[in-house]
Amino acid sequence: MKEKRTNNGALLRRFLPYFREFIGVVVLDLFCASLTTVCELVLPLMVRFITDKAMTDISALTVKTVLSIGILYIVLRLIDTAANYYMTSIGHIMGTRIETKMRSDLFRHLQKLPFSYYDETKVGTLMSRITSDLFDVTEFAHHCPEEFFIAGIKIIVSFIILCGVNVWLTLIIFAIAPLMLIVCIPFRRRMKEGFRHSRVVVGEINSQVEDSLLGIRVVKSFANEAVELEKFENGNRKFLEIKRKVYHAMAGFTGVTRFFDGLMYIAVVIAGALFLINGAITAADFVAYLLYVSTLISSVRRIIEFTEQFYRGMTGIERFAEILDTPVTIADKDDAVELPQVRGDITFRDVTFRYNEGGEDVLHHLNLTVEAGKTIALVGPSGGGKTTLCGLVPRFYDIADGSVMLDGVDVRDLSLASLRRAIGVVQQDVYLFSGSVYENIAYGKPGATREEVEEAARLAGAEEFIRLLPDGYDTYVGERGVKLSGGQKQRISIARVFLKDPPVLILDEATSALDNESELIVQQSLERLAKGRTTFIVAHRLTTVRNADVIAVITRDGIAEMGTHAELMAQDGTYASLYRLYE
Repeated sequence: MKEKRTNNGALLRRFLPYFREFIGVVVLDLFCASLTTVCELVLPLMVRFITDKAMTDISALTVKTVLSIGILYIVLRLIDTAANYYMTSIGHIMGTRIETKMRSDLFRHLQKLPFSYYDETKVGTLMSRITSDLFDVTEFAHHCPEEFFIAGIKIIVSFIILCGVNVWLTLIIFAIAPLMLIVCIPFRRRMKEGFRHSRVVVGEINSQVEDSLLGIRVVKSFANEAVELEKFENGNRKFLEIKRKVYHAMAGFTGVTRFFDGLMYIAVVIAGALFLINGAITAADFVAYLLYVSTLISSVRRIIEFTEQFYRGMTGIERFAEILDTPVTIADKDDAVELPQVRGDITFRDVTFRYNEGGEDVLHHLNLTVEAGKTIALVGPSGGGKTTLCGLVPRFYDIADGSVMLDGVDVRDLSLASLRRAIGVVQQDVYLFSGSVYENIAYGKPGATREEVEEAARLAGAEEFIRLLPDGYDTYVGERGVKLSGGQKQRISIARVFLKDPPVLILDEATSALDNESELIVQQSLERLAKGRTTFIVAHRLTTVRNADVIAVITRDGIAEMGTHAELMAQDGTYASLYRLYE
């Protein structure tokens, strides 16, 4: 997946629309943040008042006055507690809801992307982006407006209050802050770049782990555990190196800010002492200054602590936007029509197809017509485009030139949902979802009744073995159906298509990975499934397609031969030569 860098402003503009639904929560959250800030800003004023009275007119500092100030502060603290509870609970829930909405948008977009996208993208990387990349968005969504709002209030209010005490001392303190920000810029850039790279590496590690664990049987059969461990360790070491650079940058960032913290403190102490000697400020003002500087520095420290979280959130948003900006190249036209009653006539008219723009043609000006209800077998050497040709019917890929017609209508003019509902696909590599046998069959027709599912299983020749399973239809099939044999998995996939009951059927090497006994059983199921449907069969075992209505020999040059089994054998050409290899 090609990565691009986006500045923070553009990313924030991309993220802000997710706040619209929660604008009321955000406003109330910021109001609560302002309430919690009041306590911190009021305390120095209270101390200044008490100190000033104690040094100028001790008789005015009565017990009632002191207790009143104490009660006022306790009330403010109660308000602070309630406000902080709201910020911590409702504010975090808002962040989680935003993260959830973003994850839903991301998954919805991934569902729309074409096969070509998944041909180029690792699933493990996508898993990283849809889960861990968005995980930090919860904290970011909550704390980003909150932290900057609180810091802004403290800085502005402190500046106003301190200017009222002594303008020159205030300017000295606040002159240090811009210098600190300038010095920190290189460290901030390195931190953002490091977090972005660490996300990429985590995605690669996830992808490698997924490959290794899903292929664990192959790994163990070749005794290649050490090989997989080394691959994993290489990724892990790369991750460690990137994180090391990130934390060096973070350490530099923190060190610089701590230095300027001390600089601000000593500036107040020295300059304040000089002003105190010259009578420009009182001792009470000096104490208030020290307390306000402490408040300012604590605000700066909170921002520093938030910086790591901020950049984690920004990199998560950036990678989220990269996927969401991936164009959906195969989609419904604005005027796409629903597929009416389907007969099943399919025509390839002068079709040219290539996987990548500017790449080599896989199919070149191909013409082919399949009549409704007929079975066509596509045979020939690997790489000729047989599977690709079948994938053009349900529009898994779009052609470069020509047209693919279903009942006289270009498939690009039909809605994808109605087109694909009319087509059933049985592949060599059967994918069963983690769940029960029943759930996997019912996937072919959401909302199907129990009776319909069991009838589909019976038609697929799967009922007998299903009833022998420990829990029958409710038996858990394991990850990708590992608890079932190849023949059993294939029959469940056929039952799924029986339940769907499509008028057009694509059988792509559906029996090539099975043993002879399983192949015979599955072949019988497929023959029942194909009856009365327009059927494409991709096969290398030519003995399984001799009864097809039409057999087309597909080579890199297009359709080399076409006819019935008897006709092609009589021609004694490519088909006849290939067929004799299986006799």
